[in-house]
Amino acid sequence: MNSFNKDITAGLLSDCPPPCLSLYQPTHRHDPDNQQDPIRFRNLVKALEESLQRRLPQGEIEPLLRPFLALAHDLDFWNHTLDGLAVLGAQDLFRVYKLQHPVAELAVVADSFHLKPLLQILQSADRYQVLGLSRTEVRLFEGSRDALDEIDLAAEIPRTMTEALGADVTEAHHTVASYGGVGAGHAPMHHGHGGRKAEADHDTERFFRAVDSAVLEHHSRPSGLPLILAALPEHHALFHAISHNPFLMQDSIDMFPEENSSTEQLRQRAWAVREPQVLHHMAALMEEFGSACSSGQGDDTLGPVAKAVVDGRVATLLIQAQRNIPGRLNPQTGEIELGQLEDPNVNDLLDDLGKTALQMGTEVVVLPAARMPTMTGIAAIYRY
Repeated sequence: MNSFNKDITAGLLSDCPPPCLSLYQPTHRHDPDNQQDPIRFRNLVKALEESLQRRLPQGEIEPLLRPFLALAHDLDFWNHTLDGLAVLGAQDLFRVYKLQHPVAELAVVADSFHLKPLLQILQSADRYQVLGLSRTEVRLFEGSRDALDEIDLAAEIPRTMTEALGADVTEAHHTVASYGGVGAGHAPMHHGHGGRKAEADHDTERFFRAVDSAVLEHHSRPSGLPLILAALPEHHALFHAISHNPFLMQDSIDMFPEENSSTEQLRQRAWAVREPQVLHHMAALMEEFGSACSSGQGDDTLGPVAKAVVDGRVATLLIQAQRNIPGRLNPQTGEIELGQLEDPNVNDLLDDLGKTALQMGTEVVVLPAARMPTMTGIAAIYRY
């Protein structure tokens, strides 16, 4: 399955030739609720087709819709969905993202992809990862306030101590002392220091170091998500002592998530660790925006904010979730032009501003309406 985080970081979704097709729908994890999901998907594909018919001849529409229709008939896919689905398609590009959050149904054709629902998930402050770690196994989970799912480990991460260390086990260290005399016929006796427990402790430390380094490089840095350790209590101090992962949270979960254990229980315990940090971050953003406005370094007016985003002057951009402002953004000048979202040549301005801001190195946070400090759908904290 595709990774939106990797795709957006690589710029894969930024410069696709129009038309760009964006489809979103809520899905269900279990039978019988999931039986209607492919039917709703086909209805949304039909809406895409009707929109395309207003701008393209029929011969150019079929290649764009072909991968959508193939997905509609993939029974195995529809039997393994999560809570939401995003599907993006254009010439020579087709991406499918299973989501841990429900999303509103939407089928839109425009000059660029509609990414705000995905950006909301990517930039949501409540996301985190959980590293399940024991001396014999490694598991990784990704979740939020409402859901937690196991994700595939990068190929470079050792799953077991054997994968990490191979045959390179610690040899016992010995000193030699003579007991009972010297001379012919008296061989020295060997006394070992260290023993099996010392060897096991040393191997555990080397294994944990290998896991820490690989998780940092292949998961924590690419995702930017906080990491919560889930391990038996005796492993907490060692892993925190050797870890160089700046995303590792200080608080840990004192259990290793076994294969047959409850993921819901793990989510509850992980959220208990993560929630105080989320609430603190939200409060800090509101306070920072208020202070910025008082000093002339904050704004919630769409036009000036758009120009500041394009100029790279915005440090933090807050965008209201599930709100659309139809129009077009000139990515060179920052000029905006309002329009109607039903027009296939019109995008969502908030969506365009979020994408442009990310490309400029701006921190983008998508917030629910109740958390937004403004009524305009947007709030910017300027760098200067």
